[in-house]
Amino acid sequence: MNSTERWELRLYVAGKTEKSVTALNNLKQYCEEHLKGQYKIEVIDLMVKPQLAEGDQILAVPTLVRKVPEPIRKIIGDLSDKEKVLVGLNIIPA
Repeated sequence: MNSTERWELRLYVAGKTEKSVTALNNLKQYCEEHLKGQYKIEVIDLMVKPQLAEGDQILAVPTLVRKVPEPIRKIIGDLSDKEKVLVGLNIIPA
């Protein structure tokens, strides 16, 4: 991973559910461990802005979308499987 690379992550949730809170906490923890100072997390609550689900084709929540670096990647769920998340986002190799 290139140390100047910026990561833009978008987490889609539906209200402050237990799963949504868990997903955000897990995501923050992984980013601090592996991407410290190189990431931006945008949380989008579809209860507030449902129209934003269409752009990233969100079918379930919580869903994490890696916008940058490309290609776009998506992970659905509370992000509790650390290895799956890190491999899925391509932070660590499979």
